[in-house]
Amino acid sequence: MKEGRSGTVRPPSVHPGKGDDTAAEADPKLKNAVLIVATMASFLLPFMASSINIAIPTIGKEFSMDAISLSWIATGYLLASALFLLPFGRLADIYGRKKVFTIGTASFTVFSLLSASAPNPVFLLVARFLEGFGASMMFGVGIALITSVFPPGERGKAIGINTAAVYIGLSIGPFFGGFLTEHLGWRSVFFANVPLGALMLFMIFWRLKGEWAGARGEGFDFIGGVIYSLGLAMMVYGLSIIPEVAGYGLALAGILCLVGFMAWEARSPCPLLDVGIFRRNMVFTFSNLAALISYASTFAVTFLLSLYLQVIRGFGPQAAGIILVSQSIVQAVFSPIAGRLSDSIEPRFVASAGMAFNVAGLAMLTFLTDGSSTLFLITALVLLGTGFGLFSSPNTNAVMSSIDRKLYGVASAALATMRVIGQILSMAITMVIFSIYIGHVEITADVSIEFMIAAKIAFSIFTFLCVFGIFASLARGRLRMSKLSGRS
Repeated sequence: MKEGRSGTVRPPSVHPGKGDDTAAEADPKLKNAVLIVATMASFLLPFMASSINIAIPTIGKEFSMDAISLSWIATGYLLASALFLLPFGRLADIYGRKKVFTIGTASFTVFSLLSASAPNPVFLLVARFLEGFGASMMFGVGIALITSVFPPGERGKAIGINTAAVYIGLSIGPFFGGFLTEHLGWRSVFFANVPLGALMLFMIFWRLKGEWAGARGEGFDFIGGVIYSLGLAMMVYGLSIIPEVAGYGLALAGILCLVGFMAWEARSPCPLLDVGIFRRNMVFTFSNLAALISYASTFAVTFLLSLYLQVIRGFGPQAAGIILVSQSIVQAVFSPIAGRLSDSIEPRFVASAGMAFNVAGLAMLTFLTDGSSTLFLITALVLLGTGFGLFSSPNTNAVMSSIDRKLYGVASAALATMRVIGQILSMAITMVIFSIYIGHVEITADVSIEFMIAAKIAFSIFTFLCVFGIFASLARGRLRMSKLSGRS
């Protein structure tokens, strides 16, 4: 293999499948079809996540779930996504990205229907886990599909549109989630996904012609997949039961498994993840690290503020959703703008500015009290929305433009894995703080003092993480120089 000055590996050959057009050869109709389908998925998944965050307090009341169990409604879904993102990203490169994406869409739709029918909390948690299984195929392949058909000069704009759909989903989610929960019950939030998923499947079969499989014929590292999934599962579950002694042991065992996974992959002839790329390609490495930190420091904010508004402040689900939607609206406005900027300006500068806005918003929330004004809260959310809008599209563009076409599926899955692991870590930090200051009790106004202490500590930790994220974002180096170094 040849290696450019940027450290990007250039594969000796690519094994295209039927319809495996290169980005430069893809016709406009195919580009539009891929963008529409991937963008629909990018809307549906965050729409679901943000809707459920609003519904969580209502679910807790119906099933009498404590704070830790409630957090697993979000964490179980994220864990399943993280466990399977890398394996499905690799399988997509080998057997076809459209094929994996289609199976994921169908699975997500079916398990959303099962979640809506849950008769008890255990059934709901299992259905949510399986829903995350389907989402992992969509998460890990959507960006790879876009990158497969859009050339570098158009990629930032396409990714910006796709990212804007994420934030539109986040924007609509709290409002409609609150409205549905308040008037039709929390189950209607899950039911809402079913027609959207069915429409996506129709679009895939009707408009998305051809297939993309940049690594067709190569092997799949089954052992590496098992080690990775086992390690991640142990680490997350261990973190969730800290401060119990078993929690520390499981978390440590999980971390050691993940270290073992990295060592195994370095020797595997057909690695699930080419870990060497993290050493050779600094743009790829630090862009992924920046994504991990960004989501670890921001994801649990909506979860915490949903509980704060409904339990501590006494707002209804719909009113809470209207307040929380301010962050996502701003994200939706800035994402396509930032995506276009990253086609002409170094992505690290735009993304790092976004991280700085995130720091400002999180720092404000460390001063949150049970009597803070709505204006104070919306101001903090607008800062966070601006930050994420400026960060996400340029960071994604940097990742996908720094690697070879053969690795689009794995790179997309790696970035999605960083995002989901970051989200899991954000929830894990919150769960640890809850277990220390609140314990296994239902969150009501009776524990408002303990909740506010826990929330402030969480926001303080998230602020510190985000400060570190600014330096990780700046340290990635110059993407334009990477392109000039002979990258295909």
